[in-house]
Amino acid sequence: MDYTQHLLLFVIAVVANWFSALAGGGAGLIQLPILIFMGLPFSLALATHKVATVALGVGATVRHLKEKHSSIRLLALMLVAGIPGVIIGAYAILDVEDRWAEIILGILTLCLACYSMMRPQLGLEGNPIHRNIKGIAIGAIGLFIIGLANGALSAGSGLFVTIWLVYWFGLDYRLAVAHTLIAVGLGWNASGAMTMSLLAEVKWDWLPALVLGSLVGGYLGAHSSIKAGNLWIKRCYELVTFVVAIKLLAG
Repeated sequence: MDYTQHLLLFVIAVVANWFSALAGGGAGLIQLPILIFMGLPFSLALATHKVATVALGVGATVRHLKEKHSSIRLLALMLVAGIPGVIIGAYAILDVEDRWAEIILGILTLCLACYSMMRPQLGLEGNPIHRNIKGIAIGAIGLFIIGLANGALSAGSGLFVTIWLVYWFGLDYRLAVAHTLIAVGLGWNASGAMTMSLLAEVKWDWLPALVLGSLVGGYLGAHSSIKAGNLWIKRCYELVTFVVAIKLLAG
């Protein structure tokens, strides 16, 4: 690759991860298809994308930790419940037909968009709920299931985590996105990246531009999320979720 192609990869990564850090997921919507378009087979593109997205978590985490508004207990729950699912999902996808998985995920993601749109007040104000043992156990099961999708598929799992935190634990959108970016963007993605790098080849010479772009995009997106109000984040979430769903269903 020449320097213009590396510059293109950097710009793509910045844009994709900026939107992802703002809405709480969806970087693969832009980044993965372009890697395939530029000549990488699906498995190679997916593994390369997974490794690069760890930088999204790093950039977003650096910005969100400055605000000191994250819950250590909730982050620990997300990591403990989700990472096993991520690892299992990465192994399981090897035996699953990609197209069927994308269709199912697309339908579920479209349901997320519709659900958020039909609940005008959802996530606009925080109201901590389900913090007892039973509620935490159910929340952990939900995170484990979403972790399976994160390990197996290319885009959309962060969107499920965001809405799950809003719906089940009562976080507003701003805090939900922050927790998603720290736990999923950093912890889950790192686990998935390590697993995928063992199972599939990674295009290492493409990674410098992708990692730098993911780092910058993650930081800028997290900054935009912090400065924006919950209503604006909610609308961005609904837009990204809807577009991801259409992309998955269209193939």
